Amino acid sequence: MPLVSADSASATPVTVTRVVATPAALALIGELRARHGPLMFHQSGGCCDGSAPMCFAAGDLIVGDSDVCLGEIGGAPFHMTRAQFEYWQHTRLVIDVVAGAGGMFSLESGTGKRFLTRSELFSDEEAALLAAHLPL
Repeated sequence: MPLVSADSASATPVTVTRVVATPAALALIGELRARHGPLMFHQSGGCCDGSAPMCFAAGDLIVGDSDVCLGEIGGAPFHMTRAQFEYWQHTRLVIDVVAGAGGMFSLESGTGKRFLTRSELFSDEEAALLAAHLPL
């Protein structure tokens, strides 16, 4: 769900996405989709698996009014709770893969790899565009 705006000074389109995936993450998503079918993600807020992006078969985790969808990575919707979004709304989430044990409830568990969330602050221009289009 990227937002696009024209930069008034140069008429260059500005595209802003709230969540992106690295090539390594996209490759793992492809492997997991081949095994499990359509996927979805939810950014864990702590507890058992810390603050990790959790990958589920589509529909295995029920999302509701307390969740927001930030966009898609590799064709899979990516959600987090509204409360957590309040803290992270100024950052783009970059979903990556590193060696290690995945979350015990996440589909990459047992692959020797795990998803990892990195973040980067939006520019002032990106933040202004996003402020006008907060996720529902």
